This record gives sequence, structure tokens and C-alpha cells, in this order.
Amino acid sequence: MATHVVMWNFKSDVAPEDKPKLLAEMKERLEALVGQVPGLLKVQFITAPLPGTTHEMALVTEHSDPGDIAVYASHPAHIAVADACVRPYTCDRACLNF
Repeated sequence: MATHVVMWNFKSDVAPEDKPKLLAEMKERLEALVGQVPGLLKVQFITAPLPGTTHEMALVTEHSDPGDIAVYASHPAHIAVADACVRPYTCDRACLNF
């Protein structure tokens, strides 16, 4: 088993009123990757972190084994979601795999 954690903030040009819709789309599309990406067992997208945290959102994925994180990262379905609804709006990415 391996876990992949990624955190982001919104880019400064994202309007506050647009954030709820963007978070909902990110959550829906990222969680839908289960069953599409080999070795991806679970996806949790955190949209409401507790006060005092350093990032506005986080992604936690569970994989069958550590090598599956690389499969996930390069899978076309994941790349499509990241390119369409995550990367255009986020910055300050932090990642931890364990």
C-alpha cells in the first residue's frame, strides 16, 4: 500500500466567488478516477480544511503499491483532469508519498 498526498492553494487571480464551483468540479473529477486508473484504490479530496492550515485543498490517494503512484501520475485520465480543472487554478503545490 502507498499513499500520495498533494496540497494546493488557489492562484491569486481566482475570484473568491468561483472557488466553491472549482472545488466541487475538482472533487468530482478526481474522485471519479477510481476504477479508471490501475492500482488506484481510493481518492479523497479535501475542500474544507480546518483553520490554521497552509493550503486551501488537498488530495489523498491510496494505491496498491508504491509503483502505482507513477502509473497514476502518467495515466491519461489523471492528466486530463489535472490539465483541465486543477493546474489552471492552483499554485503552491506540496506533495508527499509514503
